[in-house]
Amino acid sequence: MKPYGSFSDDFYVNLHVGTEMDLPSSRDSVLHHFEQLRRRFPTLRNFYGRDRGEYVIEEDKDKGNYRWASVDPKRICSGYVNPPEVAVAYEQHAVVLEMIPYTLSVSPLDCESINVMYGFDFNFRGNQNEVIADALGLPPAFERLREIEGTSLLTQEPSFQLAMDDDCRTQIRIAFETRTTAYHIRTRDFPEEQLSAYLTARRLGSLEAGETFVDAARRLFVIAEEILDHVM
Repeated sequence: MKPYGSFSDDFYVNLHVGTEMDLPSSRDSVLHHFEQLRRRFPTLRNFYGRDRGEYVIEEDKDKGNYRWASVDPKRICSGYVNPPEVAVAYEQHAVVLEMIPYTLSVSPLDCESINVMYGFDFNFRGNQNEVIADALGLPPAFERLREIEGTSLLTQEPSFQLAMDDDCRTQIRIAFETRTTAYHIRTRDFPEEQLSAYLTARRLGSLEAGETFVDAARRLFVIAEEILDHVM
């Protein structure tokens, strides 16, 4: 497996399954889902609820690498921060995908989208927008804007989206997120913040006849790794 985590300070692999219909929200259904997940991963022990009906279970974060999973009204999520190997994160996501037809009554017909996301966080002190501009540049028509004396880039968060098939049901998105604000630039007080890069592979719509959630996600992981290997 590729050592993607070696490229950044923090690395994570997340899975999101969106549904057209609301997921079961009863106490029994939600707890049953997380209890079954905990049977496979006993170190998932911190369970709590957030606003808008979102429920989360996660491992302790003090070691710097941890699993987590969540359920909200129309989305099931699974994530692994700093996995020792990418295959370990894939295994966790496969378990969740195998479970959801039984624990949360998710039908292949009810699938609105499946997303797999690779995230890279880089700790950096300074104007992160300038760093992105130095690394990727601006569109040629706007390059001369950086030559205007006294200017500072307030926002530089490019994103690119590609369709991977003729009907645009499979898509790739590459995006960047900076955390430098106008206050930081005005005061020249730049805290060490995380500069993030994301690669998301998305599959839209219901699953094909005979196709499983695991099958669909596996194809997305293959596509995402091909893009990562090509870019990185």
